[in-house]
Amino acid sequence: MDSNGRNGQQVVWAVVGTDIGPLLLAATHDGLVNVVFHATEAVRDRALGRLADRLGTEPVEAPRSPLLAEAIRQVDAYFAGERRTFELPLDWALISGFNRQVLRELASGVPYGAVVGYGDLAQRVGQPGAAQAVGTAMGANPLPVVVPCHRVVESDGGIGGFGGGLETKRKLLALEGVLPEPLF
Repeated sequence: MDSNGRNGQQVVWAVVGTDIGPLLLAATHDGLVNVVFHATEAVRDRALGRLADRLGTEPVEAPRSPLLAEAIRQVDAYFAGERRTFELPLDWALISGFNRQVLRELASGVPYGAVVGYGDLAQRVGQPGAAQAVGTAMGANPLPVVVPCHRVVESDGGIGGFGGGLETKRKLLALEGVLPEPLF
């Protein structure tokens, strides 16, 4: 590793305003590496510190970086109701093993406007009975919204947990037509 971090890659970031609050997007040359909810200054600073520790380089604020341009465009289009799928290169460096396997299945196998149960997702990756482990994978998702952990719900119809908060999950599911829009 050189002074630029893992494999000489730079990490760039920007904060994007959305209907669910500010999102921090971070990318490397390999793709989008992190999405962070509620990116206030304090949350942003903690997230950037974790990225620096994990990737071995200090993230650089670069909202006009070509590494972020397409991700920003697609996130904006998603929240405007103009995009249903993300077609972005993803850098999976922040997650591995079972969690990565589950998140890849989620990203490719649960489309916009659909939901899946924790147990169903466990079965899809060949681990029936691993519903709790799927919940852990959702909580570890470094790419929420783009890798749609908000689409994973409880088998009894409950909304389940969510790292971005239940109100954020409700808003994302309403955007996708799974839940009705809140009245106020």
